[in-house]
Amino acid sequence: MTARTLALGALLCCLAFARADDLLARSAHHRELLGAKANPRQAFAAWMAKHGKGYANDLQAVEQRFANWVSNLEFAIDYNARHTTHWVGLNALADLSHEEYLQRFGLGAPRFRRAPGTDARVPGFAHGGLDASALPAEVDWRAKGAVAEVKNQMSCGSCWAFSTTGSVEGINALVTGELLSLSEQNLVDCDTAQDQGCQGGLMDYAFQYVADHGIELEKDYPYTGEDGECLEEENRRVVTIDGFQDVPQLDEIALKKAASQQPVSVAIQADQRAFQLYVGGVFDDKECGTQLDHGVLVVGYGSESPSEGGAVEARDADDNVELLKMRNYWVVKNSWGAGWGDKGFIKMRMGRGKAGLCGIATQPSYPLKSGPNPPAPPPGPPAPAPAPRPPTPAPPTPAPPAPAPPKPEPVECDDTHECPAGNTCCCLRDIAGFCFTWGCCPMPDATCCPDKTHCCPESLPVCDTDSGRCLPPSGAAPGFSSVPWATKSPARRKAPAAAAAGAGFGGKRGRGGAEHAMRDQLPYAS
Repeated sequence: MTARTLALGALLCCLAFARADDLLARSAHHRELLGAKANPRQAFAAWMAKHGKGYANDLQAVEQRFANWVSNLEFAIDYNARHTTHWVGLNALADLSHEEYLQRFGLGAPRFRRAPGTDARVPGFAHGGLDASALPAEVDWRAKGAVAEVKNQMSCGSCWAFSTTGSVEGINALVTGELLSLSEQNLVDCDTAQDQGCQGGLMDYAFQYVADHGIELEKDYPYTGEDGECLEEENRRVVTIDGFQDVPQLDEIALKKAASQQPVSVAIQADQRAFQLYVGGVFDDKECGTQLDHGVLVVGYGSESPSEGGAVEARDADDNVELLKMRNYWVVKNSWGAGWGDKGFIKMRMGRGKAGLCGIATQPSYPLKSGPNPPAPPPGPPAPAPAPRPPTPAPPTPAPPAPAPPKPEPVECDDTHECPAGNTCCCLRDIAGFCFTWGCCPMPDATCCPDKTHCCPESLPVCDTDSGRCLPPSGAAPGFSSVPWATKSPARRKAPAAAAAGAGFGGKRGRGGAEHAMRDQLPYAS
């Protein structure tokens, strides 16, 4: 048995374990989606808490985001049933409609092209002389300390700046041995001759800016997510580059050569709903085009278990050539936070046409750096001593603080039972018009459904018992949205003092509930 055969066997074993891990992750994710579909309100509340959504107390915003979330949940279940190499789901962008997603990141229209000639573009391709057959089978610059933390561009079209800083962070770490997180806001605010901040830009122009001016650290010039005044200072520009080069276009082998040596800036088309909701696996959506609208960073490449894909040559014991088919992929760093994708990264399939999947091989480029960063300039002369200030008058006595707003009152169902503030009382059991058991619907002014168990929001008041969903007043007319109905929870007994003070049948009871409630102490099943 030859050494090549042993190596091939070891590779197959490793790939089999990786494939098993993927299958387990996919299966667990599928169960999670089915659980969310079975109890969407509870799952959405947990999802909001997980991703730190700030609208949890805005009922109108919650209902709008919940409708988007349910739509994306249903899309994910259907999509995953038709795709096996990757899966989508409820990542941090799952509360955005697809139209909101496109608008938030400025996607859907081509925005990237080869920049015209710039002074810092170095002719040629420095990595072109590498032997493609001798390249490492896998490269991951994260494991080699050349990739900074995952960042979030927020609602600003500054992906070009994040792609630029990522590749400069990489080459700087490889040359100097120090990984420094660099300032995207420095580029957004100051690189404005040809780039347009939150309205878009090109990585080549940004490389030109860094070659001319240097760039500051993230901690010295933090990100704000909006265009601002240029506040850079010469003595804080700590990282420089010599220039940059473009990778030959429409050539994934050339891109692989470059990515084997350093992180590489690339542009892709990212306007697909599947890209918005990507969670794991090797992304291989063949509907992804080449209309480049998003800048990202290639931080490595690798292969998964034997499947459809590129071929790797090996030889058996008789020295016969074998072809082991594997799913080859790029490892790509995005700038939408760690709540998107696989902790902020995505694997993208290699070998999908000359341009590559989503156009990844159309416009790659990378910075050049050959030596250490220049020393910081000496500090300027000390500032003159300030003139003495007059004595500060004593501050006026502050006014007493305003009283705290009153705590929201619970909703009264009858003399003995109540629901939390913002809920609606619904009768669960009534006899001859008198309610024996109350339940709480978790929304104001709700409709109590005839099944005595569920309820619907005021904006969608029709209970569809066949589908278990809430519909608009016009029914399930084309074009209208719907949401799953909510489940009531038992009402709580009032405190003895409050129950004794109760008078009458006040309270916010939902449409469809009992019209009266008994005033006597009645048995209550809790």
